[in-house]
Amino acid sequence: MIIIGDKYIPYENISKIDTIDDIKLSKPNRTIWFNFDKNIMQYCMQNDISYAVAINSIKESVYANSLDAKYILPSNNILESIQKIAENYMFDSKILAVIKDENEIEDIALKQIDGVIFKQIMDTNNG
Repeated sequence: MIIIGDKYIPYENISKIDTIDDIKLSKPNRTIWFNFDKNIMQYCMQNDISYAVAINSIKESVYANSLDAKYILPSNNILESIQKIAENYMFDSKILAVIKDENEIEDIALKQIDGVIFKQIMDTNNG
Protein backbone atom coordinates (compact mmCIF):
# COMPACT_ATOMS: atom_id res chain seq x y z
CA MET A 1 0.00 0.00 0.00
CA ILE A 2 1.27 3.46 -0.93
CA ILE A 3 1.19 6.02 1.89
CA ILE A 4 1.93 9.63 0.97
CA GLY A 5 2.05 12.30 3.63
CA ASP A 6 2.65 10.35 6.84
CA LYS A 7 5.35 12.02 8.95
CA TYR A 8 7.00 8.66 9.67
CA ILE A 9 7.31 7.53 6.04
CA PRO A 10 9.41 9.47 3.50
CA TYR A 11 7.30 10.69 0.60
CA GLU A 12 7.64 12.70 -2.55
CA ASN A 13 6.91 16.42 -2.65
CA ILE A 14 3.45 17.24 -3.97
CA SER A 15 2.39 20.66 -5.31
CA LYS A 16 -1.06 21.88 -6.31
CA ILE A 17 -1.34 23.65 -9.64
CA ASP A 18 -4.29 25.10 -11.53
CA THR A 19 -2.81 25.98 -14.92
CA ILE A 20 -0.02 24.99 -17.26
CA ASP A 21 1.74 28.26 -16.35
CA ASP A 22 1.71 27.12 -12.70
CA ILE A 23 3.69 24.04 -13.77
CA LYS A 24 6.37 26.23 -15.28
CA LEU A 25 6.66 28.12 -11.97
CA SER A 26 6.72 25.06 -9.71
CA LYS A 27 9.91 23.64 -8.26
CA PRO A 28 11.53 20.73 -10.13
CA ASN A 29 11.39 17.12 -8.93
CA ARG A 30 7.87 17.36 -7.58
CA THR A 31 4.73 15.54 -8.36
CA ILE A 32 2.04 18.06 -9.17
CA TRP A 33 -1.65 17.57 -8.58
CA PHE A 34 -4.70 19.26 -10.04
CA ASN A 35 -8.38 18.76 -10.74
CA PHE A 36 -9.24 16.90 -13.96
CA ASP A 37 -8.19 18.89 -17.02
CA LYS A 38 -7.37 17.14 -20.30
CA ASN A 39 -5.14 19.97 -21.53
CA ILE A 40 -2.97 19.93 -18.40
CA MET A 41 -2.80 16.12 -18.47
CA GLN A 42 -1.74 16.14 -22.11
CA TYR A 43 0.92 18.77 -21.37
CA CYS A 44 2.25 16.67 -18.48
CA MET A 45 2.36 13.52 -20.61
CA GLN A 46 4.16 15.29 -23.46
CA ASN A 47 6.71 16.80 -21.05
CA ASP A 48 7.21 13.73 -18.85
CA ILE A 49 5.88 15.48 -15.73
CA SER A 50 4.78 13.30 -12.83
CA TYR A 51 1.23 14.16 -11.76
CA ALA A 52 -1.78 13.21 -9.72
CA VAL A 53 -5.27 14.14 -10.82
CA ALA A 54 -8.48 14.46 -8.83
CA ILE A 55 -11.40 12.91 -10.72
CA ASN A 56 -15.17 12.62 -10.34
CA SER A 57 -16.16 9.96 -12.87
CA ILE A 58 -15.18 6.66 -14.42
CA LYS A 59 -14.63 8.37 -17.77
CA GLU A 60 -12.19 10.79 -16.16
CA SER A 61 -10.25 7.88 -14.63
CA VAL A 62 -9.89 6.24 -18.04
CA TYR A 63 -8.59 9.48 -19.54
CA ALA A 64 -6.21 10.01 -16.60
CA ASN A 65 -4.69 6.56 -16.99
CA SER A 66 -4.45 6.92 -20.77
CA LEU A 67 -2.66 10.25 -20.33
CA ASP A 68 -0.07 8.75 -17.95
CA ALA A 69 -1.25 10.02 -14.55
CA LYS A 70 0.98 8.64 -11.81
CA TYR A 71 -1.89 8.81 -9.31
CA ILE A 72 -5.64 9.04 -9.69
CA LEU A 73 -7.52 10.61 -6.78
CA PRO A 74 -11.21 9.64 -7.09
CA SER A 75 -13.96 11.24 -5.08
CA ASN A 76 -15.03 8.96 -2.22
CA ASN A 77 -18.34 7.96 -3.81
CA ILE A 78 -16.56 6.24 -6.74
CA LEU A 79 -13.32 5.14 -5.05
CA GLU A 80 -14.03 1.40 -4.95
CA SER A 81 -15.50 1.33 -8.47
CA ILE A 82 -12.44 3.07 -9.88
CA GLN A 83 -10.11 0.62 -8.10
CA LYS A 84 -11.99 -2.35 -9.62
CA ILE A 85 -11.80 -0.81 -13.08
CA ALA A 86 -8.09 -0.06 -12.62
CA GLU A 87 -7.45 -3.69 -11.71
CA ASN A 88 -9.57 -5.07 -14.54
CA TYR A 89 -7.89 -2.90 -17.17
CA MET A 90 -4.45 -3.08 -15.51
CA PHE A 91 -4.04 0.69 -15.16
CA ASP A 92 -0.47 1.90 -14.80
CA SER A 93 -1.83 4.73 -12.64
CA LYS A 94 -2.25 4.05 -8.92
CA ILE A 95 -5.54 4.82 -7.20
CA LEU A 96 -5.19 6.86 -4.01
CA ALA A 97 -7.81 7.70 -1.42
CA VAL A 98 -7.54 11.18 0.04
CA ILE A 99 -7.60 10.86 3.84
CA LYS A 100 -7.51 13.28 6.76
CA ASP A 101 -6.27 10.94 9.47
CA GLU A 102 -4.13 7.81 9.82
CA ASN A 103 -7.13 6.02 11.37
CA GLU A 104 -8.61 5.82 7.86
CA ILE A 105 -5.74 3.67 6.54
CA GLU A 106 -7.19 0.38 7.79
CA ASP A 107 -10.56 0.98 6.12
CA ILE A 108 -8.87 1.91 2.83
CA ALA A 109 -6.62 -1.18 3.04
CA LEU A 110 -9.66 -3.42 3.60
CA LYS A 111 -11.21 -1.92 0.44
CA GLN A 112 -7.99 -2.93 -1.38
CA ILE A 113 -7.27 0.56 -2.66
CA ASP A 114 -3.72 1.07 -3.99
CA GLY A 115 -2.88 3.71 -1.42
CA VAL A 116 -3.64 6.89 0.48
CA ILE A 117 -2.57 10.51 0.41
CA PHE A 118 -3.07 12.80 3.37
CA LYS A 119 -5.21 15.82 2.56
CA GLN A 120 -3.00 18.05 4.69
CA ILE A 121 -0.02 17.78 2.33
CA MET A 122 -2.25 18.51 -0.64
CA ASP A 123 -3.43 21.71 1.03
CA THR A 124 -0.08 22.97 2.31
CA ASN A 125 2.73 21.65 0.10
CA ASN A 126 2.63 24.24 -2.69
CA GLY A 127 5.33 25.59 -4.97
